[in-house]
Amino acid sequence: MSIPKIIHYCWFGGGTISQENRKCMESWEKYCPDYKIIEWNEQNFDISKNRYVQQAYEAKKYAFVSDYVRLAVLYEYGGIYLDTDVELVRPLDELLELPGFMGFQTNNEVATGLGFGARKGNLVVQALLRDYDALDFLKADGSADLTPCPERNTRVLQALGVRKDGTRQSIAEMEIFPAEYFCPMDLCSRKLRVTPKTYSIHRYAESWKPKPSAVSRILQRLLKKHYYTWYCPLRGRIEGRLRKRT
Repeated sequence: MSIPKIIHYCWFGGGTISQENRKCMESWEKYCPDYKIIEWNEQNFDISKNRYVQQAYEAKKYAFVSDYVRLAVLYEYGGIYLDTDVELVRPLDELLELPGFMGFQTNNEVATGLGFGARKGNLVVQALLRDYDALDFLKADGSADLTPCPERNTRVLQALGVRKDGTRQSIAEMEIFPAEYFCPMDLCSRKLRVTPKTYSIHRYAESWKPKPSAVSRILQRLLKKHYYTWYCPLRGRIEGRLRKRT
């Protein structure tokens, strides 16, 4: 049984998809012309089926709704999930014979938004999905649990045997690929390192984030030089030390 030729994406909240994201989505049709593309939203997905999802939706934290929904629809139907800011650079057909696939975002974290596929009923997807069963999006004090899904999902994957070293590896019904396959753009520096192995580029549009204020934009411009020359190298050194400890 192959992964079906279906591309799933989520768009909750009824907002307008940006032109930048539309361009990314056009690449799906270019490289996967015979795939069915399905949008999941509040009209065709029952958000009340999971407490975490319902709380996140009511708080208008739609990215966290998507974290669960992508797992649910791939488990039920199979196919490939893409965030709307993912640009394909070549066809995905050769991945369809795998029982499932996902990729590292950094050497320490696997992310499901980059390009994540699975057959219906995949056991690893089931384990990721079950992790949400006892979760609340709202903490006891009423604040939101904003744990990013790469962090949450990687904990589950690590328990299933994934090593946090950024290398290609297999567990159960899932093939985990290095970042160059689905995430060649560095989250911090935005440097792009596309190779012949690259399938997709996550453009990090972060459309779910509120737009920064004028003051924030000015500060970002002032700090940009130091962000790239100081923060990014520091982050790299910290990640290197963490890898040695794990």
